[in-house]
Amino acid sequence: MYQKIKEIFSAITNEQDLTEERKTLLLPLIQFIQDKVDRGQAVNLNFICTHNSRRSHLAQIWAQVAASYHKTPAVNCYSGGTEETALFPKVAETLAAQGFDIFKIADTANPIYAIKYGDNITPLIGFSKKYDSPFNPTSEFAAVMTCSQADSGCPFISGAEKRIPLPFEDPKITDGSAQQTRVYNERSLEIAAEMFYVFSHIKK
Repeated sequence: MYQKIKEIFSAITNEQDLTEERKTLLLPLIQFIQDKVDRGQAVNLNFICTHNSRRSHLAQIWAQVAASYHKTPAVNCYSGGTEETALFPKVAETLAAQGFDIFKIADTANPIYAIKYGDNITPLIGFSKKYDSPFNPTSEFAAVMTCSQADSGCPFISGAEKRIPLPFEDPKITDGSAQQTRVYNERSLEIAAEMFYVFSHIKK
């Protein structure tokens, strides 16, 4: 794992800035993962937002990295939307500034990114897709809803064993403003801290 990413996690404690409300929201995710680990089964998590352009990607990536950091076995993280758009460029820029190695492997209207968090670790593949894309699992997964709009607009997710609402504030509200870089950085680190908290509570 790249040193800068390790340093981000090293700066996070299990209780960092997490309110009791957020801990309560995270508990079903911890329980789902722990149950799978106890049973020796793969942990499949599909993080879902409306456009699969910002929060769902950040949650997918940080969850996968947190699982690796805490050595939680057989964790596979995915993301999707209720519609397909494109991974917002500021997300890739933010992650690159936080220590990830990111490069495009297809430069189209919906670009495909390789997202590396270590030299010898298989890159994550980032691109916008619907939650039921063939790229994502079709059964035995938790649907983690990272925005309230997707949660309310998607009443049924086929194949999901569990549905977990975990909304984050959309950094999109600062697009085009002087606050954009700061807010995207803060939102990414907030999600990183919560995913760190989740996997730090998994007993192997």
